[in-house]
Amino acid sequence: MKEVLRKVFWPILLFFEKGESAEGYRPSHRKILLAVGLLFLVLSGVSLLAALVAETLGALFPIILFFVIGLVCLVVGFLGSDSAVARIWGNR
Repeated sequence: MKEVLRKVFWPILLFFEKGESAEGYRPSHRKILLAVGLLFLVLSGVSLLAALVAETLGALFPIILFFVIGLVCLVVGFLGSDSAVARIWGNR
């Protein structure tokens, strides 16, 4: 199943896994990345709910932005290599 999902999300993973291996990976980085991704998806859902209640399309940009950030965090957190997780945090 993981390999199928890696093939589906290869454009996202390719961006973070290209180049040399990143240093400074810790297992806690992956857990924090998953938590941040979940928080962004919740924020996207809350924004969608608020937009529906207010009946406005002005909230469409934040909804899409929060959803994409959350999706990228979850994809890299669940499917990415240790190098991809370290690269998303930056080399320190």
